[in-house]
Amino acid sequence: MSSATPVVPRSSNFLILATLAFGFVMAMIDVTAVNVALSDISRDLHIPLTGLVWVVDGYTLTFAALLLAGGALADRYGPKTIYQTGLAIFLLGSILCGAAPNGHFLTAARLLQGAGAALFMPSSLSLLTHSFEDEKVRTRMLGAWSALVGVAGASGPLIGGILVHQFGWRSVFWVNIPIGLLAIVMAQVLLAAPARQPRDLSLLSHGLGVLALAGLSFVLIEGPALGWLSPAVLSAVALTVVAAGALFARERSGSHPVLPRALFQSSSFGAANGVGFLINFSVFGQLFLLSLYLQQVRGADALQSGLHLLPLMAAYTAGNFSAGSIAARYGTRPPMLYGLLVAAVMALVLMGLKPDTPYVLLALGTAVMNVAIGIAIPAMTATVMRVAGKQYANSAAAALNANRQIGALVGVALIGTILHTVPDWSLRLPLAYAIMAAGYALAASLVYRHVHLPKAVTA
Repeated sequence: MSSATPVVPRSSNFLILATLAFGFVMAMIDVTAVNVALSDISRDLHIPLTGLVWVVDGYTLTFAALLLAGGALADRYGPKTIYQTGLAIFLLGSILCGAAPNGHFLTAARLLQGAGAALFMPSSLSLLTHSFEDEKVRTRMLGAWSALVGVAGASGPLIGGILVHQFGWRSVFWVNIPIGLLAIVMAQVLLAAPARQPRDLSLLSHGLGVLALAGLSFVLIEGPALGWLSPAVLSAVALTVVAAGALFARERSGSHPVLPRALFQSSSFGAANGVGFLINFSVFGQLFLLSLYLQQVRGADALQSGLHLLPLMAAYTAGNFSAGSIAARYGTRPPMLYGLLVAAVMALVLMGLKPDTPYVLLALGTAVMNVAIGIAIPAMTATVMRVAGKQYANSAAAALNANRQIGALVGVALIGTILHTVPDWSLRLPLAYAIMAAGYALAASLVYRHVHLPKAVTA
């Protein structure tokens, strides 16, 4: 699939950008739409709260665990080939999700979706980096790319609500089929195939990463239900510690690390990845929280939930649209730092929410917080990709997305733990927003201390 040359001039920036955004757009619609379908899925398939967390986090688990492998495969076989292969696997997972007869089957199909996304996500960023040579143009394209993804994320709850209301929850997965097929065809026609950069693929290291994240997921999701001292949970803790320790040892001393050690020459790389973890920790934890809050407390159905979440999600897009021009004028550090600080302050304000707080106050406070994060995200991405340069673009994109997805996994699992152990929504809301505020404040401190004007690393 990667041998074709583009038949459209490279100056057709919009078409190239749209092609590269389709995969991410499909995944974002899927992730956000699934949240508003949770109550319907639970009723239809008789899935308890822990099962719903698995439906959300099962996708995130394989996505996060295999992202670094996706980056390495993109180096080895070419980002265009891996991008299209990932889209095909994601489509297969979507078909199986739509046909799921029970919760276990649905979770397994979500795992397959995550594996496909792990292949096409890093490849899309790598292809974008190769497609736009000029740094200023690339920065603007990253902002526009984030904005397109933001539009998908913002419209996802509404699209999901409409689909669930009209056709049932299974249609949330069927909608991926035309989008994915279009993305595969456009990639074949429009995208050049960058040269491969063959490097060794450490299967043991990637396997250790999968085991560590699987153990962590089991602990966070099943701990509240089974008991934190149950044999199964303690065994999962042991698996997580042993696998993570072995992976860390191999990364420090092995001859073929999962991530090139040159990336860590700059502290900006590690800090920006930490920011990505903490942003997704709060963003997806909040989405999971509000989706259930609107339906369980305010009595909203899927469509009404989508309508209520639309302006809150659209705020990310508003921030994304302004991020490119802000970063081009002031650099990437100020929008990250001040965006995160504003988000932390607003999360503290939202700790005052009560179950009967008027929706307009909830929407206003959340929108301000989300606009600030929408400004910070493209600057964070641009920082990582600028540090990496073209030589390490695939690996850097995979690392950033992996850390972000691990953050989403932990955030959703932690919010699930709060919902499982704290019975009263008047306590659930302030506790959840206190955790989000701490996450954003910690991210801001990472930017303040470690993110400066980055220079591309050298081998």
